[in-house]
Parts: sequence; C-alpha cells; structure tokens
Amino acid sequence: MSRIRLRRSLAVVCALAAIALAGCAPAPVASTQAGTIGLLLPEAGISRYETSDRPTFEDTVAKRCPDCELLYANANSSAARQQEQAEAMLARGADVLVIDAVDTVAAESVVAAATRSGATVVAYDRFIDHPDVAVYVSFDSELIGRLQADAVVDALPQIRVGETAGLLLLHGSPTDPNAAALRAGVHDALQDADVEVLGEFDVPAWSATEAQEWVAGQLAQHPGRIDGVVAANDALAGGAIAALKAAGIDPMPPVSGQDGELSAIQRIVAGDQLMTVAKATDDQARTAAEVAVRLLRGEEPAAPGTRDGISSFLLAPTSVWRDDIERVIIQGRVHSADAICTPPYADACAQLGLTDRELP
Repeated sequence: MSRIRLRRSLAVVCALAAIALAGCAPAPVASTQAGTIGLLLPEAGISRYETSDRPTFEDTVAKRCPDCELLYANANSSAARQQEQAEAMLARGADVLVIDAVDTVAAESVVAAATRSGATVVAYDRFIDHPDVAVYVSFDSELIGRLQADAVVDALPQIRVGETAGLLLLHGSPTDPNAAALRAGVHDALQDADVEVLGEFDVPAWSATEAQEWVAGQLAQHPGRIDGVVAANDALAGGAIAALKAAGIDPMPPVSGQDGELSAIQRIVAGDQLMTVAKATDDQARTAAEVAVRLLRGEEPAAPGTRDGISSFLLAPTSVWRDDIERVIIQGRVHSADAICTPPYADACAQLGLTDRELP
C-alpha cells in the first residue's frame, strides 16, 4: 500500500471513528450524585501517563462530577502493587475503577474483587479479558500494527538483485493483549508483502534494553540482511536504532514506532526513525472519565463497538512522518518546537521549517 493510500485510508478511519464517537460516546454531563472513582495507571516511566492521561482524566471528572471523590495510584510497573492499590481503593468505597493494567492477566483478580465489592470496572488502554469488565476504552491496536508494517514495507530501500528484503519484528510484552493485537495487525499487513521475516521477538515489559540486545544479536546472525524493523512502540524503536548505530549500519533502515514520544519525534526529525503512530491520549482519558461518571450514575454508555463481548470505545490513531510533525505534533500541542528542536536537532528542524506558531 502506498503512503498516499495509507493516509487516505487513515483519514476514512478517523472520520468514521469521529462520527461514531460523536453519535455514541457519552455526551458531557454534570453529575450531582456523589461517589468515588479510582484511576489506576501502570507506570511512570512513560511520560504520557503523568503528563496527559492523569491530568486530563482528573480535570474531566472534576468538571462532570464536582462532588465526586477521585482516588489515584500509579503502580510503577508492579502488578502486585497495583493489586494492593486497587484493594485499598475498594476498601475506601470506590464505586468505579478505571484501570490501565500492568499485567492484564493479574488484573482479572482486580476485576473479580471489584465485582464482589459492587464496584464497576473500566479497562483503560489495555484490554482485560474478564466478563465483568463494563467498558473498554483504548485505540485500535490492530490498525496501528498494520500502519507500522505498511510504512516500513513502503520505505524499504532498493534490495540487492535476487534477494528478498529482510525484516525484524519487535513486538510488545507477551502479557499485554494490546501487543497481541498489534502483532496481528503487523502479520496481516505482511502476509502479501515480498519480504522475509528474519526474526521476531515479544519483548518482556516493553523493555528498550532487551530490544537493543536482541537486535544486536540479530545483526550478528544476519549480517547485511536487515533492511527494516517493525517496532511496536517508540521505546522499542529507540532500542533497535541504538543497536543499529552501535553496529555502524549506514544508512539507517526504516524503523517504525508508536506513541509520539518526544525522543522518537527527535529521531524522526534527524532521519533515524521512519515514523511513529501518535495517539490522542487526552481524548482517550477524557472519554474514559466521561464513561466513569456515566457508570457512577447507573447509566450504560452507548459504545460504538465491542471487543469479546465488552462495550468498547476504540479511538483512531494518526501516522506521523517527518513532514507531518508540524501539523500533527506541534499544532496538535503534543510537543512544542522548542522541546523538539534542541541544539542537536536545530539544523534538521530548520530544514523542516519547524516553528512554534501562534495557536488558537
């Protein structure tokens, strides 16, 4: 699929998703019914959780339900700690738990405990396969996987005569159902592509360090054969690029990513990373907060779809290449030009004409 076709397809998906959410997502409400909502986030290592998800969720709940009590906890990547945090919230009378699970299998016990306590659970960002989950709020992970794989295949360099392009696939944590969906999307996109998958790795805990070590091993095992890397997120992309640079690979093969992290945007500006898939995490957090308030009032939010029988709000992502950074990242207020264009990236930013425009 060409890049133009990718963008047109994505535009259609985004438009359909916007229509669905506008027609089916919970409309803003101002509840006078007091209650307690608990927000459980998985880690602080990924900056978006504290800089986007948490403040947006808290602000939305404060506006929609000013008399509600909001409890918050970050598990710092510990499933056991998240279990303790959830139990503490239930002990304090939480009526709704919104949980982005560290380990979605372990989180099933949280759902069971909440159900016993009469609380309702919203699976946030990561799917929890339990029938008592009321609503799932996330992004379309299979679509993200397809976008990543298509982007890398479209960007593959001229391959040696008589040889097939070789790819490495870096998947996310084997305990994360979203990683499984991403993987399915990647495999779907590659099934008719003229490429050879030289190796693929389910990276424990989405570790950039383990991704770097694995790619380094693959470079030694397949010298001169690695033409592209489909990496499930920006952290894994960073690990892969570090390994490629350490091995002296030049030019850099196309490497995908996801999350629109600042370091990834800088790598894209510099030409080290091909693209990322950006997600409007503030929209995701806002939707989850609206859903939580609706559930607190005893209502059933009308979701536009389901996943494994669970009502689901799946938001559409956006692919970001170098020439999309100003429109999507800067004008979209994801990162400022000042944050992106630090001295090591000043020349590359100047070539792209990146500036902080006066925004409405």
